[in-house]
Amino acid sequence: MPQKHKSWSQLKQAGNECFKKGQYGEATGLYNQAIKELEKSRTKNLDDLAVLYSNRAASYLKDGNCSECVKDCNTSLELSPFNVKSLLRRAAASEALERYRQAYVDYKTALQIDCNIAAAQDGTNRMTKALAEADGPSWREKLPPIPTVPMSVKEKLCRQQQQQPVANSRGDVTQPALSEEEMKKAQALKDEGNALVKKGQHKKAIEKYSQSLKHNPAEVTTYTNRALCFLSVKQYKDAIRDCDAALKMDSSNVKALYRRAQAHSSLKDTDSCVADLKRLLDVEPKNTAALKLLQEVQK
Repeated sequence: MPQKHKSWSQLKQAGNECFKKGQYGEATGLYNQAIKELEKSRTKNLDDLAVLYSNRAASYLKDGNCSECVKDCNTSLELSPFNVKSLLRRAAASEALERYRQAYVDYKTALQIDCNIAAAQDGTNRMTKALAEADGPSWREKLPPIPTVPMSVKEKLCRQQQQQPVANSRGDVTQPALSEEEMKKAQALKDEGNALVKKGQHKKAIEKYSQSLKHNPAEVTTYTNRALCFLSVKQYKDAIRDCDAALKMDSSNVKALYRRAQAHSSLKDTDSCVADLKRLLDVEPKNTAALKLLQEVQK
């Protein structure tokens, strides 16, 4: 009896099963076939094709074939720009190939899409240290441009997350992801707060940032911006709380570390201030503001 012809989706599923079992070579072969079948299909969907290339990239990465992984991620990202998995896989492959600048750009781009990705946070920290060692204090100037992620990409991610309930660490279901409307409201209020800061109206700016965080409590820069305002009105404990919140989302956030150090310094908590500055200098060894403040508090 002739063997039944398999569709691209069946080949993809078979590839996924091999990947789960650690059979990466077999998975690569199945993804190859799935790509060929989908390319021939009249109903070819670019997003589906992007996923197949990204899946094959993951197999190449697991097999240590980093150059092929990068090529497949490039194709995947051409078909579906800002695909987080493809960004992270290309970053990991670039890191293995010691292309630290490209890896840094991809990790930072992934964090723009979702600031809670631990792999991207850790990768950014590693690349920051590697680049600072290799290129010295001007390492940022030698980076390729970091693309700005459009709001539509973040909104699409939110819609996808809304399709399923979100569980916390205890398994309790929490609120679903933000709606597009909430994200727009949060951004508008944050922009108003930024405009007030420029005018020196810090108390009014605090109100705007607080309203923004009610709509989007996962925006790191809103916390660090409000912390700056709290410092300006000498509400140091509130500044520390905001920096704590920012650092839970991005453990190497330079602004949060510096502003928390400033707040600790104002509260005469020298040990905490020094600890934050040292953490900051691990990320940016030549940060002049941090070096200056460290010198002052150690006197």
